[in-house]
Amino acid sequence: MNDEIKSIHEFDLELICQYYSTLERQGPGSPEITIKALSFIDNLNDTSLIADIGCGSGGQTMVLAQNAQGKIIGLDLFPVFIDQFNTNVEKLNLQGKVKGITGSMDALPFHEEELDLIWSEGAIYNIGFERGLKEWRKFLKAGGYIAVSEVSWFTEERPSEIEEFWEDAYPEIDTIPNKVKQMQKAGYVPIATFILPENCWTEHFYEPQVNAEKNFLEKNAGNKTAVEFIENQRHETELYYKYKEYYGYVFYIGKKTKKL
Repeated sequence: MNDEIKSIHEFDLELICQYYSTLERQGPGSPEITIKALSFIDNLNDTSLIADIGCGSGGQTMVLAQNAQGKIIGLDLFPVFIDQFNTNVEKLNLQGKVKGITGSMDALPFHEEELDLIWSEGAIYNIGFERGLKEWRKFLKAGGYIAVSEVSWFTEERPSEIEEFWEDAYPEIDTIPNKVKQMQKAGYVPIATFILPENCWTEHFYEPQVNAEKNFLEKNAGNKTAVEFIENQRHETELYYKYKEYYGYVFYIGKKTKKL
């Protein structure tokens, strides 16, 4: 990897939040894909409780709320996202059905076997796919579901440039079959696995960033770190267009088994 391009981990979290708070989505996805993933969940009713972990500003959560039975709690570590989340709840008149709270995904504020569904689009990497599946399992009722999207390799082999980039950004990246095995090992029956289409990256994630980058740089004029951050974002985008046949986001949907 180019030594001049930093890992995103090297940037200040406040700077990252400032940038992503201007976007409707903080990761690849689309309303259609959220609805598709939801179609594999068959245990929900008006009394169900759903948790969207790492919800960000709630782009996907609002779609979930408009298409799923039950109540939803969105949880994110950063107050700026939760403030936007709850503002979106009010705009869409979803009060009483959806609520955003600040919290950490490695210390969920739920009781054991309280949740019917755990949702997490493009966020489980913050705790790690395997760890998240294992630690969150106890909060699900027997027969409860988990639905997460996770960056994954599409092929067994890939060019060194993209492999080195992702091994640095997220060492847990792996192939789809290996991710499914991890889900089984963590105590779930794999229900569905599907690759997010290209437009989840282009139309819904990268294209909105063109204006976001411009505004961010204007707001942070003269800030070298802000310039480096945008360079990092653009580098990641370039790598996607160059190597998109080798990797992408994949939805993994599992049902909690009665026993491990």
